[in-house]
Amino acid sequence: MIIELSGIQKAYRRKVVLESVSLTAKEGSCVGILGGNGCGKSTLLSILAGVQKADGGSFLCDDEDLLQNTERRNALLGYVPQGNPLIEELNAWDNLRMWYDRRTLKQELDQGVLAMLGIDGFLKIPVHKMSGGMKKRLSIGCAVAAKPKILLLDEPSTALDLVCKEKIYNYFSAYRDEGGILLLATHDLQELALCDQCYILKKGKLTSYEYDGDIHRLAGSLS
Repeated sequence: MIIELSGIQKAYRRKVVLESVSLTAKEGSCVGILGGNGCGKSTLLSILAGVQKADGGSFLCDDEDLLQNTERRNALLGYVPQGNPLIEELNAWDNLRMWYDRRTLKQELDQGVLAMLGIDGFLKIPVHKMSGGMKKRLSIGCAVAAKPKILLLDEPSTALDLVCKEKIYNYFSAYRDEGGILLLATHDLQELALCDQCYILKKGKLTSYEYDGDIHRLAGSLS
């Protein structure tokens, strides 16, 4: 499976946010998209997820445009936004039951993705009492219920402790091993190590970037 973004465009009134954004990724790969605050990373992912509409361009998966085919996009994509998509009043179990049938949920908690993410340890805690790490792991668990082939993640490990990051990164590795494609909007240098390809989004344009461990060079490219 190969995905191809071609000429994605988005503007708000006179401000161009995305200008002919293009990239390709193959199965089992992880693509990192870097950029300063407000550069359009979240806008790009929300367009690919179908939350916003693009002004132009295509999002091809095996030559089918997912921007035009909602049913196919929903079958292939999982999306974890930067904000909290969970229902605050419900606990982890009840949030998961909105995405999983009871039998599958128990299987995943016993030995599947939800066990890998450590969600079995806080099933009865209401979302509004959860730590940021718990919320993020639960959000990922909900997003992958339908076993998507493409996973869009907007700064998935921001402000998380090392234990939470390790659980999430272990899942990412397993997901890639099974042929999934990850698109990460990130500021986190640890996440860059997971990426096969990196791009910088700046002034609406996406350019390829090879991170060599030089933080100062990266910061200069982002500024």
